[in-house]
Amino acid sequence: MSKTAIVIGCGGTIGATWIVAALHALAEQTGLDPREADVLQGTSAGAETVTMLAGGVSVEGLVDMHRGVATDTRLREHINATPPGLPPIPKPGMLNPGLLRSERGLARMTGLAPTGRADASWLQRLAEAFSDNAGWPPHPGVRMVAFDYRSGERVAFGAPGAPRPTAGEALRASWAIPGWMPPVTVAGRHYVDGGAASTASVDLIAAEDADVIYVVAPMASERTDRAPGLGGYAESRLLRRPMSRVLDSEITRVRARGTRVVPVVATRDDLAGLGANFMNRSRRRAAFESAMITAPETVRRALSASGVRS
Repeated sequence: MSKTAIVIGCGGTIGATWIVAALHALAEQTGLDPREADVLQGTSAGAETVTMLAGGVSVEGLVDMHRGVATDTRLREHINATPPGLPPIPKPGMLNPGLLRSERGLARMTGLAPTGRADASWLQRLAEAFSDNAGWPPHPGVRMVAFDYRSGERVAFGAPGAPRPTAGEALRASWAIPGWMPPVTVAGRHYVDGGAASTASVDLIAAEDADVIYVVAPMASERTDRAPGLGGYAESRLLRRPMSRVLDSEITRVRARGTRVVPVVATRDDLAGLGANFMNRSRRRAAFESAMITAPETVRRALSASGVRS
């Protein structure tokens, strides 16, 4: 029987809205219920989404959450706790300047980031709300990706052989934007946002784990696609382009081993409605409604390009 993985990338507050819109379109066009995937892997905002899906929340439930009409009090409380669009002043000092020598791209620059001080308790509460008595979401294939900024290694918590912290620790680590959120220590190792090294870490899905991988990545795009204005130009140069290159490389490697990969990435039309600041809480609802309009065509094109019938 074919195995399916859904891999959801980082994207902050605004990227999370597009993720839900893309999942909604993907479900409508393929009949796929993300909760039934064999593997649910998320990075940062993707890990946040995966936590809810793995806890039994439907895509329609996530849509209702973003529209402010969720009947589940856990979802209402979570969306109301969306963090401010600007971080508090971080602690002085750099995380690990040694990454300048050992890593490339955004992973290298992570070493220069200071220690974030934002309150991550909203993520802890979300994880606890959707975990079982063992402290982990009940779905057997849940994985949350974080970056060990001392060793330069990406870790998918929940994967075979990986550390198994509580879901709260894993989610806070996966969402720990360098310089914004505080790092998280698990078994003596120190982690920040998995997006610091890869927007989605598709290559951490082993060949035996999935025959087809659907990737939903709001921080990746085709080379010329970006948000409008100077903010969009800066975001593209500093974040979107390097993240897209890493994702493209990972997909190439995964496809080379025979695994089918269906990447759904943000297009120019999507980004026009999302804007350049993916942490802008004040635009969350408007960005979501825009994504609900543009995402169906984005998903349709992605499925067609990958030879999947919608």
